[in-house]
Amino acid sequence: MTEIRIKASDGSGEFAAYVARPKDGTKPRGVVVMIQEIFGINRTMRALSDWVAEMGFIAVAPDLFWRQEPGVQLDPDAGQAQWDHAFALYNGFDQAKGVEDLTATIAVARGLDGANGKVGTMGFCLGGRLAFMTATRTDADCNVSYYGVGLEGLLGEKGAIRGPVLMHIAALDKFVPPEAQKAVVESLAGHPKASVHVYPDVDHAFARMGGHAYDARAATIANGRTAEWLVRHLEG
Repeated sequence: MTEIRIKASDGSGEFAAYVARPKDGTKPRGVVVMIQEIFGINRTMRALSDWVAEMGFIAVAPDLFWRQEPGVQLDPDAGQAQWDHAFALYNGFDQAKGVEDLTATIAVARGLDGANGKVGTMGFCLGGRLAFMTATRTDADCNVSYYGVGLEGLLGEKGAIRGPVLMHIAALDKFVPPEAQKAVVESLAGHPKASVHVYPDVDHAFARMGGHAYDARAATIANGRTAEWLVRHLEG
């Protein structure tokens, strides 16, 4: 595990990014930019980054809340105060600036020591929304969205999808109502660069291991699809 610093493209400063690397560093690797939930680069995001590294990729998790509270780490299972703090950060978050920071991270990731030049993104919750935005607004080679929020409001950008996007949707997601899920599924049906999967009987954050909504079966299926997606688009 290491930490790197990335300069913001607007010249306003720099931000930290957690980096996890495969144990075997003997061949060039694809890089996955890990996009945070509303809880910052916390224990969960670092563990997910480590998991991606165990699959043989370099993982880079930038601190997107740095403009508000650099280094914040919140625990969604530690009470309402943590949620209130997280939602305050979310409500104050400039998503356009977040995409700018992700664009800067992708550019740096392509040139990391040991990288093969290919970069994907993987995001959760807020990060799942931003992963769709990176698919339409950046040159990322591929993207993965876990239970992204507010995706129905981004469907007007579907014609701009560049890097293919894999989307995991929780059927019982309390933050994504059924009509929003239906809009996403129907709008992207047949899209050549979008693959959408809905997981029945699970709630938001079903893939957060150890979390209150974790569902081992759905997470295993989703994570298997993710692994195949990353191998397909980032290796070679």
